Amino acid sequence: MLLLIVFVPLTGAFTLPIAGRVSDRLRNLLALGFVLISLVLTAAISMPVFSGETVTSAAIFNNVYNFVLYADGLAVFMAFVSALISAIIIFYSFGYISHYENQNEYYLMVVLFFGGMMGLVFSGNLIFLYLFWEITAITSWRLIGFFREKQHVLRADKAFMVTMFGSVLMLVGFISIYQQTGSFELAAIKSALGTGHLSNLAAALILAGILSKSATLPLHTWLPDAGVAPSPVTALLHAALLVKIGVYVFARLFVATFTVDEFWHTAVPVIAAVSALVSAGAAMVDTDLKRIIAYSTVSQIGFIFLGLSIGNEIGVAGALLYIMMHGLAKGGLFLCAGIVEQNTKIKDITKLGGLIKTMPITAVSFLLCAFSVMGIPPFGGFFSKYMVIAGAVQSGHLWISLTFLVGAFLTIIYLLRVFNMVFLGEVRFAGVKEGSAVMVISVAVLAVLSLAGGILIYWPCQFVLSTIQQLPGIVK
Repeated sequence: MLLLIVFVPLTGAFTLPIAGRVSDRLRNLLALGFVLISLVLTAAISMPVFSGETVTSAAIFNNVYNFVLYADGLAVFMAFVSALISAIIIFYSFGYISHYENQNEYYLMVVLFFGGMMGLVFSGNLIFLYLFWEITAITSWRLIGFFREKQHVLRADKAFMVTMFGSVLMLVGFISIYQQTGSFELAAIKSALGTGHLSNLAAALILAGILSKSATLPLHTWLPDAGVAPSPVTALLHAALLVKIGVYVFARLFVATFTVDEFWHTAVPVIAAVSALVSAGAAMVDTDLKRIIAYSTVSQIGFIFLGLSIGNEIGVAGALLYIMMHGLAKGGLFLCAGIVEQNTKIKDITKLGGLIKTMPITAVSFLLCAFSVMGIPPFGGFFSKYMVIAGAVQSGHLWISLTFLVGAFLTIIYLLRVFNMVFLGEVRFAGVKEGSAVMVISVAVLAVLSLAGGILIYWPCQFVLSTIQQLPGIVK
C-alpha cells in the first residue's frame, strides 16, 4: 500500500494525456481517481501506524542510495491532509480548467506534482527526498506558467530559480550530513548523531532550501508573483502542497530526526516573525486579489515555523493543526478568488464590489474560510493559532508572541478589507453569476470543513496528538 500511495499518482499521471485523447471526462475522472486512491490507502495504513507499528518499504541498492519509504505518524498526517485538499482542488478544476487549452498537460502536471509530494512525504533517504523535491519544482514551474504569456513564463522562471537556488544549497547540506554521519538514510543519521547536534553549516544550508520552498522572507517574493497561474494551481501550490513541503521537511529533519544547536530555536522564530509581519503589511496595501491571499500565505507559514521551531508539545501540535486548517481555509480563498476572476475578468479589488448579490455562495464561502484564517472562534484556525502562540509563550518567547499577535490582528484587517471591497457595496457588473456547480460545491465544502474543523476540534486534535506522540525530543 505504501508503494501504491506514491507510485499510483506518480506513474498514473503519464496516462492522463493519452486518456485525454479518448475523452476529457475519462481523463478528469482518472486524475481524481489517482489522488483518491492515495487518500484511501493513506487512511488504511494510518491504523497500524498510529497503533505503533512501523510501515516500511525498501529496495536495497547500496549503502548510499537505498530507496526507502517510511510511514510514521508525521508522514501519514501530511499525506492525508495533502491528498484530501488535492482531491477537492482537482474536482474544482473540472469546471475551472474546462475553458482553457492544454488541459492534458494541466492534469499531467497536477497529478505528477501530487505524486512527487507523496514520494517526498514518505522518503526515508535524503537523496530520494531531494529527487521528489525537484519533481515538485519542475511541475510547479510548468503550472505557474500554464497560460504561456511572456509575463507568466517569466514569473514561473523566477519561482523555479529561487526554489532551485535553495534546493541546491539544501543538497549541499545533505552532503554535509553524509560527511558527518556516513549515511543518507534518516534512521541511520538519527542513530549516528545520537545525542549530538547536527553541524551548524548543514543546518544553515538545509534551512535555506526550506525557506525558499516555503516562501519565507527574504526568499518569499516568488509566491505572490505565482498568482498568475490558474486559481486551482495557486490553491494547490500556495495552500495545500508546495509551500507546505518546506515546513514538512523542517518537521521531518529538525523535529523528528536530529537535534540542532540552541541558536536555531531562537533564529527560526525571529525569521518567522519578521516574515509574518512584513508579508501581512504587504497584504494590507496590495490591490490584486490573488497577491493579497498569497501574501497572507507567507504570513501564515510564519506561524507554522514558529510552532515547529520552539519544540514544545503545544507548539508542535498547533503547527501541525495549522497545516491542516490553513490548507482547508486558504485553499477555499484561492478557489473563491478563481470564481470571481473567471466571471469578472478582474483581480483588482478596487474595481470590484457587490458580488454577494450575484455570487452569494461564493461570498459566504469566502467569508467562512477567511474567518478560519483570521483565527475567529469557533473556526479551526482559531485553535491552531491559539496553540502556536500559547506554545511560544510557554517557551519564553514573549516578544515573538506579541509580534505574531500583531500579525494576527493585521490578518483580520486585510481579509475583511478584501471581503468588503469585493463582495459588499454597489453591484458594478451586470450579468455576473456563480461559477459552475463543481466549482461552487468545492468552495462550499472547504468552507464547511473549516467551520466543522473547529466545532469538532476534538477529532483533529486527536489526529495531531497521535502524530506527535511518535516524535522524539518534544518538550512536554
